[in-house]
Amino acid sequence: MTLSIPALFVADAPGLDFLNSVATPVDTPLDWLADGEGLLNWLGQAALVPHEVLERFRNEAMPGELDRVAAQARDLREWFRGFVRAHKGRPLTAEALAELAPLNRLLERDELHEVVGPATEAAHGLSLQTVRRWKSPESLLLPIGGTLARLLTGEDFASVKACEGPNCTLLFADHTRARNRRWCSMELCGNRAKQAAHRQRARERR
Repeated sequence: MTLSIPALFVADAPGLDFLNSVATPVDTPLDWLADGEGLLNWLGQAALVPHEVLERFRNEAMPGELDRVAAQARDLREWFRGFVRAHKGRPLTAEALAELAPLNRLLERDELHEVVGPATEAAHGLSLQTVRRWKSPESLLLPIGGTLARLLTGEDFASVKACEGPNCTLLFADHTRARNRRWCSMELCGNRAKQAAHRQRARERR
């Protein structure tokens, strides 16, 4: 079932936000990629695919086609979750490359080319822009693969953590100065932990 509530983007790393597209932030598991429409909505919220591309596939995809791509996205997500959980908390080394063959196979399917277009931040001038060919609904997986690749190459895996909330499944990159972040967010788990500690202290005083 497609979720109507906004997706969670609390990880400070888009690749981890993809893993958090299924979550149990309180008690009930939520999956924003449960079907094809959910995948389109999540990609739009994550700003990974242009709106006009999402609308084209929404209108032109064959029956069940987007649901099948969503299933592939869920498979990719759970494969990568296993990799992250196995390696989080310490720097990645070249020894991990052997485990990343599925991601590299996805990246090899990408079709990118450069074009000259208008400057993006100035009223005049030109800029070199990278454009993707969106040939089929399966190409919706390609920008996801890119975010995972950037997580692997641009993030210190020693900063990747799991939320300490008792039932929370969210992951995040700890970019705090002291590297002491414990919660996916104060609103979701941090405040609940503070309230639980307060109740515990009150019971002990009584």
